[in-house]
Amino acid sequence: MASQDWLDKDFYTILGVPEDASDADIKKAYRKLARKWHPDQNPGDDAAERKFKDIGEANAVLSDPEQRQQYDSVRQMTRGGARFTAGGPGGAAGGAGFEDLFGSMFGGGGQGSRFSTGGQGGAQGINLEDILGSFGGAGSPFDQGYSGYGSTRGPRRGADVEARTSLTFRQAADGETVSLQMGDGRTVKTRIPAGVKDGQTIRVRGKGQPGPAGAGDLMLHITVLPHPVFGRDGNNLTIDLPVTFAEAALGATVAVPTLDGSTVKVKVKSGTPSGRVLRVKGRGIKAKSGAGDLLAKVQVVVPQRLTKEAKAAVEALAEQENGLDPREELYTKAAK
Repeated sequence: MASQDWLDKDFYTILGVPEDASDADIKKAYRKLARKWHPDQNPGDDAAERKFKDIGEANAVLSDPEQRQQYDSVRQMTRGGARFTAGGPGGAAGGAGFEDLFGSMFGGGGQGSRFSTGGQGGAQGINLEDILGSFGGAGSPFDQGYSGYGSTRGPRRGADVEARTSLTFRQAADGETVSLQMGDGRTVKTRIPAGVKDGQTIRVRGKGQPGPAGAGDLMLHITVLPHPVFGRDGNNLTIDLPVTFAEAALGATVAVPTLDGSTVKVKVKSGTPSGRVLRVKGRGIKAKSGAGDLLAKVQVVVPQRLTKEAKAAVEALAEQENGLDPREELYTKAAK
């Protein structure tokens, strides 16, 4: 941050605290504003990013007793409409130059002192950049600890990293411990919770890049491979259940496979059509939010070959249904 910009900023106003605010009040205000304006809470918002950086800079100054005292001293001297010029005594009427301000601060004798902007400065020369560096230049306390979005001074966590893994349908439903080979050669073991979904991203705390203030997080992207029999609808398991024409017409009790390898009995009522869903409570995916259900969708199987006796029976049924058109309602609706 340029020296003149630093002098122009009111860190108390930025944090919304009075000039006599206690250290606790400054810390409380900073934390509240940092949460509100953090870039993670305002993705893509450049104004919020700048606001967050200003908040970090203000906190870095006001939370350090020595830097706060220096800052207050400069503010006290610049009150009353003082202006600064780049060189020469006076400038505009009533305007004080950098020489006048810093000459009084560092005992240079006011306008009798001269300031240079580089080099050694000679016997009376004072390097202006050295002076301002003590407040906010490169290498100063204010310049320490800033990176990214202007975080406050001190050690920072390591970077977050991303990884991908594939699970079978059953592993995703039951949960699984996986070993991941990281780009830096580390092997990371982590437990995938039961009920994870395809496309879900899991944050694994402390498994990212190491850093002075601890490791970052691992963002693990999950791919769930399809199952040949079961599907998923939320935490419900779905399955197509084949039944014979006789079972659907006359009714029956049939066995339905479950994900754990066992079977459960369900009742097919007489006259059950294809497409009807039979629900088995609590036999779906078990997740933290609770277990889902098993949804069995009836599929009536039409026989591909008929014996003479079966064919005769079907023909007899057709005679009984003579004059019955199951598509009559369909035609009526289609004509509207």
